Amino acid sequence: MLRPALAAAVLAAAFPAYAAADLDALRAELKEMKASYEARIQALEARLQKAEDQAAGAAGQAEPATQHAAASPASNSFNPDISLILQGRYANLDDIEHRHISGFVPAGHDHGAERGFSLDHTELVMSASIDPYFRGYFNLALLDEDVEIEEAWFQTSSLGNGLSLKGGRFLSGIGYQNEHHPHAWDFADNNLMYRALFGEAYDNDGVQLKWVAPTDLFLEFGAEAGRGANFPGTDRNENGIGSAALFGHLGGDVGVSNSWRAGVSYLHAKARDRDGELEDLNAVEAETLFSGKSQTWVADFVWKWAPDGNAAERSFKFAAEYFRRSEDGSLLCADNSAAGGACNGTEDGYHSRQSGFYAQGIYQFMPRWRTGYRYDRLDPGSVDFGVNNAFLPLSDFRPTRHSLMLDYSPSEFSRLRLQYSKDESMQDLSENQWFLQYIHSLGAHGAHTF
Repeated sequence: MLRPALAAAVLAAAFPAYAAADLDALRAELKEMKASYEARIQALEARLQKAEDQAAGAAGQAEPATQHAAASPASNSFNPDISLILQGRYANLDDIEHRHISGFVPAGHDHGAERGFSLDHTELVMSASIDPYFRGYFNLALLDEDVEIEEAWFQTSSLGNGLSLKGGRFLSGIGYQNEHHPHAWDFADNNLMYRALFGEAYDNDGVQLKWVAPTDLFLEFGAEAGRGANFPGTDRNENGIGSAALFGHLGGDVGVSNSWRAGVSYLHAKARDRDGELEDLNAVEAETLFSGKSQTWVADFVWKWAPDGNAAERSFKFAAEYFRRSEDGSLLCADNSAAGGACNGTEDGYHSRQSGFYAQGIYQFMPRWRTGYRYDRLDPGSVDFGVNNAFLPLSDFRPTRHSLMLDYSPSEFSRLRLQYSKDESMQDLSENQWFLQYIHSLGAHGAHTF
């Protein structure tokens, strides 16, 4: 389109008889046409932006049952998306009164394994954009008579430059599986590594700063500081930081059919009178209280394959994690002599270096059907109870477990699973475990992480 002044000059040169008033009228008309044209362009751009926002809000197509329905339309974007995860199972297990992992101090809030029918891990989830600057998430876990706030956090959405800040209670970004809720696991129960480290998963009250680099290769770094009240730390009711975590992940695509991610994480936690139970040399339960520091390193690796990137027909996922934990401080072995025990209330130095790993493969061999195998192995490493070595046993037993599963997903919102495990995590015991599990998702639920 010609500029108004240029168009008037051309007309003046071509038709010199035109009066100045006529040229002014032409200028005004062309100016009005230009303003109208620009207004139409702005309106079209606004409609395009609105359509893109609606498409982004509706994104969230996911794997069956573990990655759920799309979010609400943009017109409802500031109202919470609400979902309910119904999860239950039947477990055929041996009658074992005190389940534990031999050689490891009992960890965290391990929900354990109940025999027979049970509500496994029902969750109520709400999430929404708070305003253009923040979004919020809330996850309430329902376990029979127990109600637990698993996550309740806000996260920035407009810092830019790949930065985001999260605050509240959240699952830590360390490792791979830690950020996945139980309904997103590939097996009916957790691996031995996470049970030994955290009981189930490590969540914290605190803040997390994450940066994603502007590179073709996925590159992510994160740092966390928090209260550190959960295992391997304790709630010390003090100002300051009770735990700190660092993690880094990188990943990318290999052709159109393969993708991968690898990472390294570090967790430092402080404990004061962290209670635990160990069998003493007379096979009597003795309460222990640990005070000191706990340091954990985790390395993780994930590889995913789907022909031409289409996971609806066939796919394969391999995941493995390795940990190494060291703890240094003091351990009090409470007096249990009245019950026939050997402990006499002695406190002395405590040092341990322990490690372990799991590796698993999940193969979707046809639409809606998957099968998988997982291998767990832990190493009790070196443990020194100080003078309490005279009362507490030292073990070189290496807990292991083999698990096979088969699951069927009638739709994106439901999954049925059968699992068998050969569990040898307790010394001198070998247990055949059978699980039947159902997982159903009601309502909108965003896609999970990679």
